[in-house]
Amino acid sequence: MTTHTLPNGRTYMSGFGNQFSTEAIPGALPEGRNSPQRAPHGLFAELLSGAAFTAPRAENRRTWMYRILPSAMHGAYRKIEQPAWESGPFGEVDTPANRFRWDPWPAPTLPTDFVDGTVTIAGNGSPEAQSGMTAHMYRANASMANRYLLNADGEMLIVPQLGRLTIRTELGVLDLAPGEVAVLPRGLHFAVDLDDGEASGYIAENYGAPFRLPELGPIGSNGLANHRDFLTPVAAYEDGQRNVKIVRKFLGKFWEGTQNHSPLNVVAWHGNLVPYKYDLARFMAIGTVSFDHPDPSIYTVLTSPSTVPGTANCDFVIFPPRWLVAEDTFRPPWFHRNLMSELMGLVYGVYDAKAEGFVPGGVSLHNCMMPHGPDAATFDKASSTELIPHKIANTLAFMFESSRVFKLTRSSLEAVNRQTGYDAVWDGFTASTL
Repeated sequence: MTTHTLPNGRTYMSGFGNQFSTEAIPGALPEGRNSPQRAPHGLFAELLSGAAFTAPRAENRRTWMYRILPSAMHGAYRKIEQPAWESGPFGEVDTPANRFRWDPWPAPTLPTDFVDGTVTIAGNGSPEAQSGMTAHMYRANASMANRYLLNADGEMLIVPQLGRLTIRTELGVLDLAPGEVAVLPRGLHFAVDLDDGEASGYIAENYGAPFRLPELGPIGSNGLANHRDFLTPVAAYEDGQRNVKIVRKFLGKFWEGTQNHSPLNVVAWHGNLVPYKYDLARFMAIGTVSFDHPDPSIYTVLTSPSTVPGTANCDFVIFPPRWLVAEDTFRPPWFHRNLMSELMGLVYGVYDAKAEGFVPGGVSLHNCMMPHGPDAATFDKASSTELIPHKIANTLAFMFESSRVFKLTRSSLEAVNRQTGYDAVWDGFTASTL
């Protein structure tokens, strides 16, 4: 197992889907037995299962933890209101057969942490059915001091747009900056600290099959995201007695309990159900070197498959810096209508398919069979430009793509930052002369 120490001094283990093992204190991992009669150092053995016990070996995800106190040591939880963070099934309002775009969500004016600052845009499926996903924005200006979250509904893919995060989990610490992404497994305690005082970004809450690397097919054995570039934290733990709050998300509702110790008290662990991060700059983009251009699926970083082969519950797709060299080709995305529904965000820079209006921190939504493509200004420029090799630089856009239609929340439909004139970007085209 390869470990890496980053410039900030944080150590990670590399690889995707590995069976990792790590200990913060020498000898804390038991040898040869997962649950010995007495674990080393008087620790408690505890299993976190992310799949049915009898799932095929290739699909089975679980981690053994050796902790100072068992996570079962707590009292009753009470329901709390978290109205901005919503879950499926959605249907409070009708989702219009329109295209949508939003400016960035406003920053909070009162102290707001990651949990309280999460606002739901749209989603599909439901946690109870363990299928579908929800897209959120987070805007925060406070760290989660003595407060932790356990999401029992789904894993969370976090895409920072502004501000660095330190994500403390039961299995170790992740440092995360814009240009990187992190995935936190379902059922893992964690807390989010803000390194820069404020932060914003995007979240895909995945109710379905866990994210994995896509199959490469005719691409071959190399390309897109490489296993070794994914980083998993080494064991780190919080000890001592202090009063803390634990928030649980369960069946779309929020529940809160208190206890006298941190839930992040895992001294050692081994398994493959782990949090991980990935630097999107390491993505190996692939494109055409002749004419036309392939489908955007060649930019898939991670996929959550559905029960239909080749059709995703959720794909995480990026549009990174890359070269365009195709001859006699309209290079921006073409006009299209898709079976899949597309929710897009912009981390930084300018998206090459829109002249203006789609800005960092913004969101667009083009649902199933809603026509979309470049605006008139982009079309005119791309239709007449000299087709020399050109690098799209200093930009990073992404897409949460789902086989299910995204249903809007009332808050996103009525949001003051929704661009009510979005359809006008397709005005100004001149009819062809036959």
